Amino acid sequence: MSDLSQLLVFTLDDQRYALHLAAVVRAVQIVEFTPTPKTAEIVIGVVNVWGQIVPVVNSRKRCRLPEREIELSDHLIIVHSKRQTVALVVDEVQGVVECDSEMIDSEEVFPSLDYVEGVAKLADGIVLILDLDKFLSVREEHEHTLEQALPAAPEEVAQC
Repeated sequence: MSDLSQLLVFTLDDQRYALHLAAVVRAVQIVEFTPTPKTAEIVIGVVNVWGQIVPVVNSRKRCRLPEREIELSDHLIIVHSKRQTVALVVDEVQGVVECDSEMIDSEEVFPSLDYVEGVAKLADGIVLILDLDKFLSVREEHEHTLEQALPAAPEEVAQC
């Protein structure tokens, strides 16, 4: 019997990515967030999630995709890594899929993308599975970290 993995599939441009469902707190339509100055390049603001101030991460920048304006159709995926809770800005949330271990290739497919833990081979194409902890721990220029977004946050922030 093979192990089943549940993945939340989302898109950035035309590429599909996935996160392990166990790390996902919730996915919501984009809400207004409060920009934060002097933080890591991938942190574009903070949002209030049930009373907790959470950094908003620019997933496009982390995945080395071209920048674009945030649109009303975009989504936030609230995730919890080993170290913290963050909100990832994505283009679209497609839903949850179940994959057995035979559908997932976890060998080092993209050595230059150390945050990709594997590829799921689904009936309708492939999905890059992100290693959330590595995705969020890559240091930015000047050694800024995600945690620096929180002290810079104003007292009143948008709530989702």
